[in-house]
Amino acid sequence: MPSATRRRFNEAVTRFWSVAAPLYDTAVVQQWVYRPAQDEMIALLRAHGSRRVADVGCGTGILADRIAREVHPDQIFGVDLSEGMLAQAAQRSTTVQWLTAPAEQLPFDDGSLDAVVSTSAFHWFNQPAALREFHRVLAPGGFAAVATLSPRQRFPLQMLPAPLYEAPDPARMRTLFTDAGFSVDDQHRVRRPLWTQVLSDLITVGVKA
Repeated sequence: MPSATRRRFNEAVTRFWSVAAPLYDTAVVQQWVYRPAQDEMIALLRAHGSRRVADVGCGTGILADRIAREVHPDQIFGVDLSEGMLAQAAQRSTTVQWLTAPAEQLPFDDGSLDAVVSTSAFHWFNQPAALREFHRVLAPGGFAAVATLSPRQRFPLQMLPAPLYEAPDPARMRTLFTDAGFSVDDQHRVRRPLWTQVLSDLITVGVKA
């Protein structure tokens, strides 16, 4: 996607989520759509003992707030472009540091984080640029974990709304990670109810050497 088109698209997405933030927070949407992948991110951060964490595309801050309360890192940042989402997030937690920024230009120094996580947002990003940025801000040995909608084989992608028909398959995700400098440590489907199996979350974990 050309840079000017991508910029207009990002602006439209930001406006949409600024209005849709209250719907995103409803219990039904969270339980069935978002929580399964978020549970896995919590487990990953605990297993790695990550102390400086950023949730990129944090939305209304549900995952970042859970990280603060359940993982107890030294620093937890929630990063999003939507002011509406971040306004909701700021009411949720004063422990998390909420930042307005695109995934492709994160407001962190080189090597300043131990982990970058992102759930249900990657399909909105310039994916190669975002992963290069994740790699830049991570310290050696740090990891990036991305949960993204990823269609299963034989699904007619043209039936999906843009940009979901561009959601990467597992092989493409591995290529994106390795091209950004990561070693792929794990990749698997998130366990979900049967009705979500046509279009389900794929988690890819990359480690910075």
